[in-house]
Amino acid sequence: MEKTNNTNGQTFRVKLQRFGSFLSSMIMPNILAFIAWGILAALFIPTGWLPNENFNEIVGPTLNYLLPLLVAYTGGKAVYDTRGGVVAAMVTMGLIVGADVTMFLGAMVIGPTSAYLMKQVDNLYEGKVPAGFEMLVRNFSAGIFTAIVTLLCYVGIGPVFTALNNILTSGVNFLMSNRLIPLVSIFMEPAKVLFLNNAVNFGVLTPIGLEQVAEAGRSMMFA
Repeated sequence: MEKTNNTNGQTFRVKLQRFGSFLSSMIMPNILAFIAWGILAALFIPTGWLPNENFNEIVGPTLNYLLPLLVAYTGGKAVYDTRGGVVAAMVTMGLIVGADVTMFLGAMVIGPTSAYLMKQVDNLYEGKVPAGFEMLVRNFSAGIFTAIVTLLCYVGIGPVFTALNNILTSGVNFLMSNRLIPLVSIFMEPAKVLFLNNAVNFGVLTPIGLEQVAEAGRSMMFA
């Protein structure tokens, strides 16, 4: 019995590590875009080294739209090739507009999920479409599916991620106000073992830090 429990535990850990690796695979190809954005922000925001009102106009849209969409596209493409990536990006647009915070975490969840659902929809009529109508059916079915899911993300899922972000922000603020920041390691170190550290970093801590930078000009998250 004990051996069986150990085997089950190891299997669960392996699956969790694979999941963590998949989440990391959405972030790593886009690191160069994050670095480019970071350079622009460090230089040109009002509290930056070379404040510039015109160049600063690039910073906000890149953060709120481009970076989450890149993450979503990468995750969707990993699940269902280019078709999945395009669906993931469009669906995530509804999520971004429907939320009040930067949607890295939402993009990492909704992007691959929507691509997987699109794949299942395509499987429903695989081999059942008359010859010559395949492209028409595929495009219209994907367009209808994506439009519906985009609206669902805007109405229902975006606010959920906003609420989740607010809860996480409150937790981090509590740790900061009580000088308990080292306790974050309790969550981060196991996350590293399970390859979930990129998900925690970019999905949770980065949006919180960016919000603090926007309000106060600096954040301990980037210390």
